[in-house]
Amino acid sequence: MVTTSSHEVTRLLIAWGEGDETALNDLVPLVYAELHRLARRYLYAENPGHVLQTTALINEAYLKLVDSRPVRWQNRSHFFGIAARLMRRILVDLARERDAQKRGGGAHPVSISEALAVSQESDVNILAVDEALAALAKVDERKSRVVELRFFGGLDEKETAVALGVSQETVRRDWRLAKSWLLGRLCEGTTHES
Repeated sequence: MVTTSSHEVTRLLIAWGEGDETALNDLVPLVYAELHRLARRYLYAENPGHVLQTTALINEAYLKLVDSRPVRWQNRSHFFGIAARLMRRILVDLARERDAQKRGGGAHPVSISEALAVSQESDVNILAVDEALAALAKVDERKSRVVELRFFGGLDEKETAVALGVSQETVRRDWRLAKSWLLGRLCEGTTHES
């Protein structure tokens, strides 16, 4: 993740959180490229011909950020973590809506190695990954957040540690254990459907 102007981004986030609307106008150009990268990463994992384009996903997330209740922003990592979560929610909601419209539709499980490697095949089912992450969150919320921030948010270990207020070693351990847990969960779903 690019760290140029990290302090400026944090300053603007705090000012925006305190109600300064001009801070938001100054913030958008500084974070747009990173939001674009996040959106492109999400859409890369979707099926080809997805109805949402990168810019549309960014705009949807932006509208949700602006329309949400005031957030007490901690720093740049916190912002991108929330933006990543919003993009994931938008895509999950869209996938659920699409599946609800199909006859006999439904999520098919994928392996965590496919999902976490952002498969070259672009057929990763975001619903299966979302369901597995929701199940992990019930068992261990922090490990679920680590996956969300690292995989979906694109944060590195240090940024994830800062966003969650834990050590980098904790992030490293949580990441390793969460991947193992999710792999087991997704493989379990595959054997149930066979």
